[in-house]
Amino acid sequence: MLEAAGLSPTEIAAWEESRPAGDRDFAAAARASSGYLTQGERLLARLPERPGRSDAEAEAATRLKAALDAERIRFLRDHAEDVYVALTDDLRLAIRDEDLVYAAAERFPGLVPPREQVAAERERALPEKEGLEIAQGLFFAYVLASERCGSHLCWAMLRPTAEALKRLDDFRASGVADLGGTYLERRDRVAYVEIRNDRHLNAEDSLTLPTTEVAVDLALLDPDIDLGVIRGAIVSHPRYAGRRVFGAGVNLTHLYQGRVDFMFFVTRDLGYVNKLFRGLSAEEHRPEGPEETTEKLWIAAVETFAIGGACQILHTVDHVIATRGSRLFLPARKEGILPGASNLRLPRSVGDRLARQAILSGLEFEAGTPHGELLVDEVVEPGEMDAAIAARVAALTDSGLVNAAGNRRALRVGAEPLDLFRRYMSVFCREQAYCHFSPALVRNLEQHWNAHQRGG
Repeated sequence: MLEAAGLSPTEIAAWEESRPAGDRDFAAAARASSGYLTQGERLLARLPERPGRSDAEAEAATRLKAALDAERIRFLRDHAEDVYVALTDDLRLAIRDEDLVYAAAERFPGLVPPREQVAAERERALPEKEGLEIAQGLFFAYVLASERCGSHLCWAMLRPTAEALKRLDDFRASGVADLGGTYLERRDRVAYVEIRNDRHLNAEDSLTLPTTEVAVDLALLDPDIDLGVIRGAIVSHPRYAGRRVFGAGVNLTHLYQGRVDFMFFVTRDLGYVNKLFRGLSAEEHRPEGPEETTEKLWIAAVETFAIGGACQILHTVDHVIATRGSRLFLPARKEGILPGASNLRLPRSVGDRLARQAILSGLEFEAGTPHGELLVDEVVEPGEMDAAIAARVAALTDSGLVNAAGNRRALRVGAEPLDLFRRYMSVFCREQAYCHFSPALVRNLEQHWNAHQRGG
């Protein structure tokens, strides 16, 4: 098959002969695996780019990628812990996921794509991508599958970002942080986080994700803040002009155009969303002791709709206020991807059967209906949201927040221990990677979103 695609028989034979035998010694196994993977990638690079391949060339590419991923799985199954230990100085370093995966690319060539390859892929629309980032999904799946290494990575991702630490003094002095895609303001010991992506109905993408995480970090770091409120900004879209929109989920236009990397999903759920749920981790990783987190109560103020990723946020906060008629749903079936950690968290709110209907069959919830009450704590009429937020803030703070934070932590640990989340994310990283680069996702975006006809 490879020869039929025009590849050199000599190079094919050399590649096949380099197939690792499964050496138990880590250093030897890493060298052998890297040699096999890099030779296979050179063969893949000999083929034309994806849109211009003949049937024989497309089949050869499919066979090559399957063989390379099979070797990655084999190597990671045996040595994922060794790789993580080597990259983190035996778990002494807190390295965020993106830095970790690119450090792995440098130290173990072929295991995952290097930064420049992913940057080149970002210039291609989703239908034209090679699917190189599937290797990243496999890498994180096996790291997170390790109790020792996976818990350490979760801890590292719950540390404050460098950008937040850089901005902290200014924010504490001014009480305001205009981060672009997110606006943060402290008023009367309350952090008001406003999502701002006007052009795309407050959708999430690679530009907004860093700003939302920094805003949450600042709110959690500032000792003058007791709790937080998340709300969508007013939008100018003709259909919703002058109204607040909580969020439209992932930016599907950018996803189709190839501008949302696979790592967006990993970073979002290990970082930003998990910080809303768990808070910030302690300076030292101590898995043997009780959880030491800096966490605060959160209120979500939902207006108009909370779609996809915006709806996922509702599973992580402590109180949800929604205007009557607001639509709350997870369009996972129409998109063809996994809805973050909703598969883990949604059943706790609505039960298993309704969660399956929502995720697998597209069931929608509406604030003010019996089903909607399972996701919403309080329903208000349009125009009453500001008063409802003020009343709820007062109700949550008038008895002090020491017991509230303790009860929040106890509820969270009982409902979703960190180990459960770690194992879930191991599966999520693998499955999301395959979904992200599947023909089904491209077809769904074209059919349900007309993505191929939309501008940026």
